[in-house]
Amino acid sequence: MRAVPSWAVVTAAAAPVLLVAGWTVAGARQPPGYDPIRDTISELAGEGATDSWLMAGCLVLLGCCYLGTALVLHAAGLPSRFLLALGGTATIALIAFPRPQVGGSPAHGTVATVAVLALSLWPAGSALRLPRAVRRDVAATPAGTPPWAFRRPVALAATALLLLLFGWFVVEVTGGSRTGLAERVAALAVALWPLAAILSARRAHRHWSARQPGPPVTDRARPDAPPVTPVGD
Repeated sequence: MRAVPSWAVVTAAAAPVLLVAGWTVAGARQPPGYDPIRDTISELAGEGATDSWLMAGCLVLLGCCYLGTALVLHAAGLPSRFLLALGGTATIALIAFPRPQVGGSPAHGTVATVAVLALSLWPAGSALRLPRAVRRDVAATPAGTPPWAFRRPVALAATALLLLLFGWFVVEVTGGSRTGLAERVAALAVALWPLAAILSARRAHRHWSARQPGPPVTDRARPDAPPVTPVGD
């Protein structure tokens, strides 16, 4: 199994921190009429927002965190890594299509939908089809199973939960009064799963490494020492 670098843990852990810090700090800069329960995160980076660069910058960094995780999370397999990278790219692209101060934006809505769907579906990608290289790594693990985050029941349950939260957000958009709350809960859940996947892969790699045989023992103390003749020969 390929090791997951330590910096990937920091990158994955930074995603939910950036998200919460962004909407908290940027929300505090808005006029009194802004309500985080009712109003969306996109409004904090949209046209007419006070210091919109704060939330926009956090979205860029958040997308980079997703891209960094997709780069090194080999245990997830290529389909999942592609979806995670697509979600990260779409998250960054949101700043190119800010939400207008009045009315909606089809471009912003499309990019946001791509981001949310890709980031919700990527856990299931590892459960539906494991590439051959990953199957070889799985066979080498002590239990012969993928890291817990990529086992079929867990991965499918994670995607089901994320899609359920996204559905709640859609319901609120169509006529609810808690759109901002639904979006924040869904976005935070999406941001936490890459961290869980990274920690799962690192744990599986530690177990796998512990089961590997040590370096072979030779009969030579030094490279230039003569060979040792076994007793009885």
